[in-house]
Amino acid sequence: MTLFLNGPVQNGPFTLANRPGKAAGIRLAETLNQLTDTRPAPHLWNTVTLDGDLRHRAAAAAVPLSRGQWERRELAAKYAPGPAPAAGLLTDTAPQVAALALQVCQDLLANGTLALAHVKVRLCLACDHMAGEVDHDCRACTTGTGTRPAVRQLLVHDRPGGRPVLERADFHASRASLPAHLVNVAQNAPQRLLLSRTRACGIGLGPLGLDGMVLDPRLGLHLTVLAAAAQRGEGRPVMTLTENAAAHVAAYGAPVRRWGGMQLRYALHGRIPYDEPVLRRLFEAHRVTPRLQRLFTEWYLPLCAWRERAGITPARLPALLKFLRRVDLARPAIPADEVLAELQHSAAAGDRRWVMDARVLAHALAHRMEVGSAPEPPEGETA
Repeated sequence: MTLFLNGPVQNGPFTLANRPGKAAGIRLAETLNQLTDTRPAPHLWNTVTLDGDLRHRAAAAAVPLSRGQWERRELAAKYAPGPAPAAGLLTDTAPQVAALALQVCQDLLANGTLALAHVKVRLCLACDHMAGEVDHDCRACTTGTGTRPAVRQLLVHDRPGGRPVLERADFHASRASLPAHLVNVAQNAPQRLLLSRTRACGIGLGPLGLDGMVLDPRLGLHLTVLAAAAQRGEGRPVMTLTENAAAHVAAYGAPVRRWGGMQLRYALHGRIPYDEPVLRRLFEAHRVTPRLQRLFTEWYLPLCAWRERAGITPARLPALLKFLRRVDLARPAIPADEVLAELQHSAAAGDRRWVMDARVLAHALAHRMEVGSAPEPPEGETA
């Protein structure tokens, strides 16, 4: 069974109510899991960030919370005033993720995929934060005091020469062209990847002999998805994410995308213009009901973003709303078994063409109403 999971979202200074674009991958994963009759999956969050270290430090000066307490409070606030997700949250520092990460790292060290190596780096003169391999001001303490050269033992992955970072099998997209630009950009990753970092929060690498270091979050994102899939006993996890995000993390996930009988693939999606004023004006001009607004923003636009991975332009919104309205009016009371079976096979295989097929989409919408809330009348009708 294919399990769709969102690429872990950074726990930054926003809420899903005021910046719903951050939820595009979450909504797409939920929609595809519901369509394929897969029970809800947890929402995945990335908490191992330098920005999180700085924000927690500033907040703790006023309210003394541990980093874990602060992260939990910040994540709970993301969903206000609505309810938390039914399947809960999973962060990249959760115990099951940490346990899997250490097991994977030990296995990959044993077979030579990863190594412990002494690397020349720059350390902050004020806080000793590892600022990378190039001299620049420390972003962890922002003192501007400069850095000094040092040699640190780090967890590293030396990428095999001549092997591409991404191949067609890494994408959940049958009958779609290979995203050549993404493949080329991802290939520009450094030959040696540094997989241990200095952070105030993260999966501690002490068991590997790297005291004071945590696992690089770009590898941690993939292991969070694998941990969620392993917890459910699913061997085919699919991570929803944008092309830009994939370009930044793909090289770091390459050593683990096929691990323990699991094969992780990417389902690319484009940006949704949730923050454009045209969307609000469109709803007002056409007197769109709250029900159809939710259907459009939470269900149909994520599907369109999956189909149009370059992103949805604001100019496309009126036509897409008109199309969904027509589909809603044509929605059957009960989806036809043969159409639903074809639809579920397409979604599980990564075939996205049906998203703009009015007949098939009407049955997908009927299935959503059937397995979700109580049946609702189409737009323009009364119960």
